[in-house]
Amino acid sequence: MENTNIIELKNVTKRFEDDGFVAVEDFNLEVKRGEFVTFLGPSGCGKTTTLRMIAGFDLPTHGEILLNGKSITKLPPYDRPINTVFQRYALFPHMNIYENIAFGLKQKKMPKDVIARKVKRVLTLVDLEGFEERSIDTLSGGQQQRIAIARALVNEPEILLLDEPLGALDLKMRKEMQVELKNMHKKLGITFIYVTHDQEEALTMSDKIVVMNEGKIQQIGTPEDIYNEPVNVFVADFIGESNIFSGIMTKKLKARFCGGEFDCVDDILEGMHVSAVIRPEDVEITKPEEGTIKGVVSSVVFQGIHYEIAIQSGKNEMIVYSTEHIEVGEKVGMKIKPESIHVVIAEDHTNHFQVDINSDYRLEYNNKVLDTSLTKLFKDSKRLSDGTVIDASGEKIDLERAKIHASIQPQDIKMTDNVDEGLIEGKISNLIYQGSYYLYVIHTELEHDFAVYDEYLWNMHDRVGLIMPVDKMSFTIKKSK
Repeated sequence: MENTNIIELKNVTKRFEDDGFVAVEDFNLEVKRGEFVTFLGPSGCGKTTTLRMIAGFDLPTHGEILLNGKSITKLPPYDRPINTVFQRYALFPHMNIYENIAFGLKQKKMPKDVIARKVKRVLTLVDLEGFEERSIDTLSGGQQQRIAIARALVNEPEILLLDEPLGALDLKMRKEMQVELKNMHKKLGITFIYVTHDQEEALTMSDKIVVMNEGKIQQIGTPEDIYNEPVNVFVADFIGESNIFSGIMTKKLKARFCGGEFDCVDDILEGMHVSAVIRPEDVEITKPEEGTIKGVVSSVVFQGIHYEIAIQSGKNEMIVYSTEHIEVGEKVGMKIKPESIHVVIAEDHTNHFQVDINSDYRLEYNNKVLDTSLTKLFKDSKRLSDGTVIDASGEKIDLERAKIHASIQPQDIKMTDNVDEGLIEGKISNLIYQGSYYLYVIHTELEHDFAVYDEYLWNMHDRVGLIMPVDKMSFTIKKSK
């Protein structure tokens, strides 16, 4: 039976040797022949690195890449039937359009009549026939993009890789090129693998979307699956606008969040902590007495096809899209149909990290001494005059080999813009609004990520200090055998 997968990535990991940074981790994907697949995620999530490994510009540290069932993991780029279109088109300014497109074919020493036939065909595909003699610098951004695509297509690749190819275009041109690329894909029937951080591009063009974050796949599915059934809070927040609330399952198919109890369709065990995801277009505004929950309109913004209405319900804020204008300050109710509430099991954001023991047998983290002692951690332990620590049974504890792990909850960490106040400093790498508070991810100088809950809005990439009180930490000790 013929393998319908044209590309397969199996347990692919990419670690950069110079700094040990893991750009892609345990990546597994099957791409069917003729599919339009999009890698979607924020900057730095590993999508371009994955594309470069498929193209052969980077080699995986671990794992395997298969083309038509055969390994191409170590095959050089020029031996792969794959072409790439980059955001920077890299066209030759001293060559006209024909010469730019024909360049690769001339390098292969193809006959002139074959080159002419192939160039004419791809110019027709990109709607630029008759432009052969035009200079590159006379073209618009959109036309230059088409030439870059034509130059890749003329080699008749089995797979076309596109690395944020529309990023340099204005909004109107991007939308036009989205439609053109989709039509081009249908005409050609070849496999497209597309990289973008633009959710609208991904939803508009793709057969399959691969959502990535921090080098890992978060979810793979159709645009409809990704939008309507996000598997976790990150996907829900990244794809489209979402209201996300922390809650709990109170009964079978019932969840309490945002101050109300709602029927839902996700069958999660009673008592489980959950995150409830509601799209703004799925909230119905009612009279106060008719709503499952009540609130007060805090802002109204006209966005062309609808109003974006923020409604404050206690400490929670609900964003609603409505075609009807409502006055700020008006009291309203809100109803949500069960099928419009998507519930996922809440992620455990407990922070875990390892602390050190210094020469004075004190605990340290980030070269800062913690206000606690080893004897407080070991119940009924004692420190002898020679510095030895023994446990309650009198057994010596090998401090050099013992590992001490600390943990702290996100709500027990405070952020400060005075980085010197913190036990460690870092940069905000992600934020998700969860109704009454924000979940922040702080990437620290020790290459460790901390989750922090804060009711105040900070900016992405802000540098902050993390104040972590020792009395809020839990410690576990793993003794050496």
